[in-house]
Amino acid sequence: MSLEGKKILVGITGGIAAYKIASFVRLLKKQGAEVRCMMTPASSDFITPLTLSTLSESPVGIEFYNSKTGEWTNHVEWALWADVMIFAPVTANSLAKMAHGFSDTFLLATYLSAKCPVFIAPAMDLDMYQHQTTKDNLARLESFGHTIIPAESGFLASGLEGQGRMAEPEVLLQYLQDHFYADDRFSGKKFLVTAGPTYEAIDPVRFIGNHSSGKMGFALAEAIASLGGKVVLISGPSSLTTKHKDIQLIRVTSALEMLHAVQENWKTADIGIFASAVADYRPTVAESQKIKKTEDQLHILLEKNPDILSWAASNKDDQKVIGFALETQNGMEYAKGKLEKKKLDAIVLNEMGEPGVGFGTDTNSVKLLFKNNKMCSFELQSKQELAFSLLNELMNNLYE
Repeated sequence: MSLEGKKILVGITGGIAAYKIASFVRLLKKQGAEVRCMMTPASSDFITPLTLSTLSESPVGIEFYNSKTGEWTNHVEWALWADVMIFAPVTANSLAKMAHGFSDTFLLATYLSAKCPVFIAPAMDLDMYQHQTTKDNLARLESFGHTIIPAESGFLASGLEGQGRMAEPEVLLQYLQDHFYADDRFSGKKFLVTAGPTYEAIDPVRFIGNHSSGKMGFALAEAIASLGGKVVLISGPSSLTTKHKDIQLIRVTSALEMLHAVQENWKTADIGIFASAVADYRPTVAESQKIKKTEDQLHILLEKNPDILSWAASNKDDQKVIGFALETQNGMEYAKGKLEKKKLDAIVLNEMGEPGVGFGTDTNSVKLLFKNNKMCSFELQSKQELAFSLLNELMNNLYE
């Protein structure tokens, strides 16, 4: 998601995590944002102003008055320039000063002049982070309407391990993208999304499965969360992961496990998007020991798996149900039949055969069919872009 033309003011205080801000500024610039950095004097012990001015392509604000140039830096102008301010890392000392209105640095004076949304990413040792004064200061800043980006757990500069690490640059970026791309249509909506394949055990080392990577389902979940929705993402075996705070990731292996996870979470969902490639059949008996290669032929008796999509559509109250159909021939015919037979609200038709389309690819081209016979076609694009395009059309048509 592009931040093209967005004006981001980054405030850096004197914690060792300041070294990560170089990567964060690079990410912002890659997204097309205009970036300015301001620093407390202490933060320059961890990252140089020259590094930040080079990466941001803008002067860095540290002092009100530059004795070398004789220029005065206007903190009010900097505050008015910004579409958003993000402070990272924020030490316990700077956190306390922000919470109680101190303005003994250029950074703090600019913060007090803020007219825009403010994001705060604390970073400190675990005992400091858990201290009651820190908790009170964070709560106070949150009561001002600021967004607190919680510290993460891991190894700390003190040698201890626990909560206190500044959120990674990618997480900081996600918070900003969520802010700029929030969509009122998604606010308060709960989505259930299924993704990836299912593996049906033959024996302890072999299974029946398919080539689904889960990329489309994960892209949809990420897009929903970025737009302001809450997501329960139920994924079959996949190497993909997500750190988004509004995505609850539930990992399963088999179709039966996926069905149980869907059943447990369906009542609280508003919309179900079933993008997983569930195996149609499973071995009637899964052997407890590895099957040895003794015969020229091996016969495995299969039985039909439960139809998760049909179950959801048959057990809905006011929920909307969207299915996926991956076809290799007669795609439109099969998709329309599935849409009608399973009483879906919409279905996404994915026809394999064209370059860049299908399992495991980073791109896709699909058709979206609604029960009122409306159809939308989407040209080949990245699955991330396609997720936003699909969601926009779904929300426009499901709630018209």
